[in-house]
Amino acid sequence: MNLSTVTKSPLTYAEALAKTIMNTYTVEELPPANRWHYHQGVFLCGAVSLWKATGQDCYIEYVKAYADLLIDDYGNLLFKRDELDAIQAGLLLFPLYEITRDERYVKAAKRLRGLYGTLNQTSEQGFWHKDGYPYQMWLDGLYMGGPFALKYANLTQEQKLFDMVILQERLMRKYMKDKKTGLYYHAWDEMKKMPWANQDTGCSPEFWARSIGWYVTALADMIEELPRHHTTRQVWIKTLREMLESICEYQDEKTGLWYQVVDKGDRPDNWLESSGSCLYMYAMAKAINMGYISPCYKDQVLKAYQGLIQYKTETRESDGFFFVKDICVGTSAGFYDYYVNREKSTNDLHGAGAFILAMTETDKLLTSLKK
Repeated sequence: MNLSTVTKSPLTYAEALAKTIMNTYTVEELPPANRWHYHQGVFLCGAVSLWKATGQDCYIEYVKAYADLLIDDYGNLLFKRDELDAIQAGLLLFPLYEITRDERYVKAAKRLRGLYGTLNQTSEQGFWHKDGYPYQMWLDGLYMGGPFALKYANLTQEQKLFDMVILQERLMRKYMKDKKTGLYYHAWDEMKKMPWANQDTGCSPEFWARSIGWYVTALADMIEELPRHHTTRQVWIKTLREMLESICEYQDEKTGLWYQVVDKGDRPDNWLESSGSCLYMYAMAKAINMGYISPCYKDQVLKAYQGLIQYKTETRESDGFFFVKDICVGTSAGFYDYYVNREKSTNDLHGAGAFILAMTETDKLLTSLKK
């Protein structure tokens, strides 16, 4: 793989973006300001990965400052109590507890864990994504709620949480996988009442890049959280392998990236989207590093790496600030025109977190290839 256009290590790019955002926003300003929210959570999970990779305390100190801003002395915190999105930032609590042994973080995690008992459910106990989306499961929800539940189960030995997450993943795979392409539809409406719902399957009509990215990222992270001899580990490894194989069929030949609507790259109004491309890159790199998929996928990872740096990033000469472009803003489910007309943002935290995660995991891959 020719990396001639990429002049720095993946960690260098990851740090440039993290420090740009940290120098742009105080933790109080990190958007959406003063909220416990997955936007901040995804970016700060990237900061945790950078701290682990570099040993630089500035990253974990920024994460801790965000958590301490919103969690009081008793472990109380305010969060939306009707949506899976509220849980994702809870992933930050585990490394913070590990390094501080501050029980506030465990108490806060317990508050978030309680949300699973209040979420509305489909007829088969699949979680509604939000109350505003009744009887709907979204691919996004697996990453928003799955990894946290498994980490909490390992911390507290609450075994039933393993079964809960396994059920959520199985229901999504059952109802949202397209047998022809191997790709997964963004959303599924059990009642088939949404305008976008297919009247036979209940699925939304398109394969949205970032939603599939959340799913493969969740699987890549969750496999290691299951007990080593749990039978579902092999099911998830097989599922992840098959999903990544399908995703690679749609990787853009020129840039190594993926389109906003994954399977319609031939349409002139479709566009190459950064956050989904980063999440695929992360899941592939981690799957190789963990031995879940063949090392031959390294070519796809390195092609995406080069494409992201070459086509989607820029550095401002005046102050060295680093920018990732063409990140889709927060998005619901809909028809093709809805997705391709969504706003493109620069350094949106969806994409910033995904970029940093992708770069830190790719750095591990490149290091292993040099050995």
